[in-house]
Amino acid sequence: MRKKNAHTSLTVSGILVVAACLSASLGLAGCDKEDGAEEAGRKMDQTAERMGNQLEATKESMDEKAETAKNYLQDSAITAKIKAEILAEPALKVLQIEVTTTDGVVTLNGTVDSQLSLERAAEVARKNQGVTSVENNLVVE
Repeated sequence: MRKKNAHTSLTVSGILVVAACLSASLGLAGCDKEDGAEEAGRKMDQTAERMGNQLEATKESMDEKAETAKNYLQDSAITAKIKAEILAEPALKVLQIEVTTTDGVVTLNGTVDSQLSLERAAEVARKNQGVTSVENNLVVE
């Protein structure tokens, strides 16, 4: 993930440099006019400020996307671990229990054959690291 961020930062930095050079060239071209140097300096300052703001917005967006990806991977790992533990439980039938995790909240859906199985499935889910709560929607049939 860092390589992608570094690559994107280099690309954004490259755009910033090109924009600054273009602004400087355009500003210097206007130096033959009266007060041209001041105008060129003002335009360069404005461009640098705009590019700095865009760079900061890009960084914030990338940080948010990285955090979203991290949360998704953590939720996927929790779901996989719970499914494996349910599969290892002789009293529970993994094919009848659907497990999903969103932001650490595990949701159990499906059917079980007894109240004891319903409670055991919730216990298996609850004991896992990263689980903030369990929504047990299992039905005894």
